[in-house]
Amino acid sequence: MEKEREVLRVIIAEAYERIKNILEEMGVKEIPPFRVEIAPEGFGELATNAAFLVSRELKRPPRELGEVIAKKLAEDPLFDKCEVAGPGFVNLWISWDCYANVLKKIIEEDANYGKHVSKGERVQFEFASVNPTGPITVGHGRQAVIGDVLANLFEWYGYEVQREMYINDAGRQIDLLAYSLWVRYNEVLGVEGLEIPEDGYKGEYLIDLAKKLVGEVGDSYREVWNEDAKAFFRDYALHAMLSSMRSTLRSIGVEFDNYFSESSLIEDGTVREVLEILSEKGYLYEKDGAIWFKVSEFIDESDKVLVRSDGSPTYFLTDIAYHLNKFRRGFSRVFDIWGSDHHGHEPRMRAAMKALGIPDGFFNVVFHQYVTLKKGGEVVKMSTRRGEFVTLDELVEAVGVDAVRYFFSMIDANTHLNFDIDLAMKKSEENPVYYVQYSHARIRSIFRKASEKGFSFEPGRGLEKLGNEKERALALQLSIFPRVLEEAANAFATNKLTGYLETLASKFHSFYTENLVLDPENPEVSHGRLNLCRATEVVMKNAFKLLGVSAPERM
Repeated sequence: MEKEREVLRVIIAEAYERIKNILEEMGVKEIPPFRVEIAPEGFGELATNAAFLVSRELKRPPRELGEVIAKKLAEDPLFDKCEVAGPGFVNLWISWDCYANVLKKIIEEDANYGKHVSKGERVQFEFASVNPTGPITVGHGRQAVIGDVLANLFEWYGYEVQREMYINDAGRQIDLLAYSLWVRYNEVLGVEGLEIPEDGYKGEYLIDLAKKLVGEVGDSYREVWNEDAKAFFRDYALHAMLSSMRSTLRSIGVEFDNYFSESSLIEDGTVREVLEILSEKGYLYEKDGAIWFKVSEFIDESDKVLVRSDGSPTYFLTDIAYHLNKFRRGFSRVFDIWGSDHHGHEPRMRAAMKALGIPDGFFNVVFHQYVTLKKGGEVVKMSTRRGEFVTLDELVEAVGVDAVRYFFSMIDANTHLNFDIDLAMKKSEENPVYYVQYSHARIRSIFRKASEKGFSFEPGRGLEKLGNEKERALALQLSIFPRVLEEAANAFATNKLTGYLETLASKFHSFYTENLVLDPENPEVSHGRLNLCRATEVVMKNAFKLLGVSAPERM
């Protein structure tokens, strides 16, 4: 079923079989692992290295063997042209009939083009699991977009996907947030002499929240800091921060299927159970009043504390419990999107998974680098705890949702992103998101003009009249879309999708510049080119949907 969907894969497989048969006819006894692959631009559409690999056995120069292969393939209706290049590469041009079939399939499948059938496998993507202690920063915004686009790709690729946010609500940072808010609350009431701890939270957002709180509870907690006050400010701050975070993420199109609380793992006994399992297996010991996990039995790293001497669990312990919970929920694989500052945590987690008996391959991490904002050629300085940071909300307000999502997706996750605010705001071809969206808007304009000139769209009509160089180049780019999605999903590379879109836009602009789409004197050619435009529109819309970027009608 999936092979039927990707026509180009079938064509390559058939080309391989034809070349294999030719080699056998030439007397090759053991067929070597030759390749048939998409050729570099300017060297045909497909290319094979078969002549090089059989040269020694047949005792003939690769170029000579390549000419034999090319001559035989030229007689095959699968190809329009075959040539030998250089020392023996065989370059192939696919039959236009094959391309016409691809274009018809794209138009017919429409929003489903490039999708794979269900794999019957449940996976989870967990991302944007930041401490709920302040507004979402641009760095965490990048993580959210990468996670969301990867989840989209896996859904398209046939997986049942759950998106989850892990709420870090059990650690000391929430207590610091609560106290920081209490200080701000008292300052609003006019109390002097209170100070936020050095490692507390000093951002302006807490002043705004404190003012709101005074309006709701008055001076009930003026200079009152006890267990009841601590619990109240803790719950109030946590609820407010989570509400703000969800609103911000929703504004850039990121929604979660589930929110999971760290504290629930302590309350439901999962944390205690992890300790019992590891203890029974002999992987724990006590030292200095703390409980340690024998990480060194699995990797070349020192052992780590799971329970502090004061009895409180470390983040490492609750994270182990969290992943045991994930495993028990029936996911075949889970993918955590982590910032690059968590690299050291991954091997320890793998050690813990092995210690618990969780299969290899279940736990996976996709790392991403952080973001530097630039404006006017200068770096925009950011400092999180002091509150001197640019929030994701502010960036979205400056450049728009489409630019934010596209720019976060267009650079390999493992590469630091220099986000050029000026470039993201430009309405020109220099701005990549503007460039690709403009291509879609231009296609929509063509169809509006077609309607005005009396051309009604008829799927498949006139495609047999096409086949020039620019039309072929565009058709080839459209045909590789399913393969690009597969590569992007397998490599966790959202930038493969944006790179594909930019190449597609370039090939469309080249086609449009050199070909008159609506020509009253050549109606069949016009209908064929309208079909090529519609297929391009379909693929662009599908790619935009995966990226969470809009497909504008006009620009």
